[in-house]
This record gives sequence, C-alpha cells and structure tokens, in this order.
Amino acid sequence: MSKSIITDEDRCFFCGGKRQCDHHLLFGMGNRELAEKDGLKVPSCNKCHNLGQIIERIHENPMAEKLSKMLGQAIYEAKIGTRDEFRRRYGKSYL
Repeated sequence: MSKSIITDEDRCFFCGGKRQCDHHLLFGMGNRELAEKDGLKVPSCNKCHNLGQIIERIHENPMAEKLSKMLGQAIYEAKIGTRDEFRRRYGKSYL
C-alpha cells in the first residue's frame, strides 16, 4: 500500500474522527487501484466514507463524489503530472 500524498494526518480527513479506512479520491472503472499507486487517498472514518447518512458520506453522494475526483485530479496535476497525463491515466478530466 502506498502512502497518501495529500496528508500525513492519521485522523479522518473529513471530520477529524478516528481513521478506520482510506478514501481513494478517484474510484470506479479501475481507478481505485491507480489512485492507490499514486497515493491519491485520504484517511477516513467509516461514517464519512460509506456508512453514514447519504448527506454525510462520500460514496453515493453525487456532489461529494464529484468533489473527491476534482481534488484527486488537482493534486495529481500539482504533484505528479500534467492534465494530459491525468487524462491518459484516468480516462477523463474532472476539471
């Protein structure tokens, strides 16, 4: 498993609670595995990740999912590569 390139914190990125899992900023269609390799993930608690009310969690919340992918691309472009490289690697641009 790779380390996050977003944060060194070991608390939930969203609420500050206890870390229980990782949230990969890019996911779906094989992108989760690429995000793992690239370190595009943040620590999360289960409630914020996928077990809370829809308004509280990332997954199954369309706006939160879109913002997650936008953040993932912005960090990729700031720390790893260009927008064209991102498109080739992840299949599309979210910005």
